Amino acid sequence: MGQRSDAVEQLFDVVVAGGGNAALCAALAASEGGARVAVLEAAPESQRGGNSRYTGGIVRMIFNGAGDVTTLVDDLSEAELANTDFGSYTSGDFFDDMGRLTRYRCDPDLTEVMIDHSLEVYQWMKGHGVRFAAPYNRQAFRVDGKFKFWGGIAVETAGGGEGLMGSLYAAAEKAGIEIHYGARASSLIAEGGRVTGLRAVRGGNEVSFSAPAVVLACGGFESNAEMRTRYLGPGWDLAKVRGTRYNMGAGIRMALKIGAIPHGQWSGCHAVGWDLNAPDFGDLTVGDAFQKHSYPFSVMVNAEGRRFVDEGADFRNFTYARYGRAILEQPGQAAWQIFDAKTLHLQRDEYKIRRVTKVRADTLEELAARMEDMDAGQFLRTIAEYNAAVEKAAAENDVPFNPNIKDGRGTQGIDPPKSNWAVTIDEPPFEAYGTTCGVTFTFGGLKINTRSEVLDTEEHPIPGLYAAGELVGGLFYFNYPGGTGLTSGAVFGRIAGVEAAKLAKAP
Repeated sequence: MGQRSDAVEQLFDVVVAGGGNAALCAALAASEGGARVAVLEAAPESQRGGNSRYTGGIVRMIFNGAGDVTTLVDDLSEAELANTDFGSYTSGDFFDDMGRLTRYRCDPDLTEVMIDHSLEVYQWMKGHGVRFAAPYNRQAFRVDGKFKFWGGIAVETAGGGEGLMGSLYAAAEKAGIEIHYGARASSLIAEGGRVTGLRAVRGGNEVSFSAPAVVLACGGFESNAEMRTRYLGPGWDLAKVRGTRYNMGAGIRMALKIGAIPHGQWSGCHAVGWDLNAPDFGDLTVGDAFQKHSYPFSVMVNAEGRRFVDEGADFRNFTYARYGRAILEQPGQAAWQIFDAKTLHLQRDEYKIRRVTKVRADTLEELAARMEDMDAGQFLRTIAEYNAAVEKAAAENDVPFNPNIKDGRGTQGIDPPKSNWAVTIDEPPFEAYGTTCGVTFTFGGLKINTRSEVLDTEEHPIPGLYAAGELVGGLFYFNYPGGTGLTSGAVFGRIAGVEAAKLAKAP
């Protein structure tokens, strides 16, 4: 049956396509600027929130010790403050990590804006009711009685993605922002070289939303198997999607159709180790807990029983977003993480959920027999070779194991090496966790300037069109510093909302 057209045209100052963190930040900022705002969320109300609702809530921002952390986390006791080393994370640290991980391809202007506004935007969000916490269970280890945070991260949104999006929707409703659920943005309305609104499909009807400013914040194309295969390459149709099923690339496609320039790494994405038997799309009852991110303290093997990455190349914040691709390239798109008794206590909470692909045994032979489709003989040889390489390195320089730093406790004589946190796998009980690839978001998208304006093929702003969030290209290439996605979405979402309101309310 064809689409029908509503008789009534919807009139607003600013229309935001999307329902996640970037979209709601844009909507709130536009509302603060005096604009009448509509948010078009493709999902039904029960599944609102985009990928942001599935996040664990880790945020990357600049901060200088506990003083900056407590501007967001205001329920830390004196004892907690006395027994915690939050460290610091400067703008230089953030810029260096972005450059290093993206092989210095990240847009320097956008990166600088994101970094400079990173703490400020979360303080602004706190003013709108978003709560924050210190992620002791994920980003800190206790050493000599004191917690020490690592990896440049010391803050998360309280309640993860559920808490974040619950607070942002409450703030939007309080501000009088109209939320249209089940409204799938389908095309932009452009007249005389400028955007004047967009069309959406809602309940089988095509509805026109007229506005002098439109913000696209409706995600990348990670939920679209056809687009994943076309741009990421063969095999990506088999990847599981960590989050929402509604990020189908619509915002990118409609902008390209009116002359926006494609930008960024269209063959790249954020993809992680995800539970082998997780569903095809995210499950809100589990959230982010299908991830398995304690692998730096494990040995990872494929179905052939062979290692294929350096598990300890860096803190997991700086490797997890590319190791999903490495797993996808293995036989059966699967890998197993192997732990022994010495490191089981370092596992994150996601290893303890009920819906987990896990086997446990008191011998390595028994463990090998219980791992699905495993070449048991090669697996045992791999572990023996790995243990010998750890012992050989320790014989020359026995570096103490320290999970809070890149300790340099590595292997010698094997390829790939393990550069940090290398300990032998020889003390029962042994546990193995089955993983596959879970794609989070795609890196290719639209080009924006520092005012969040979408640029055309001549790199001029398209009047009336703004973008933020995962459909912005040019920030991430090859890899990704953990916690930066929420920061990018919040910073450029807020900027888009401010600029859109200025345009809409201009005389």
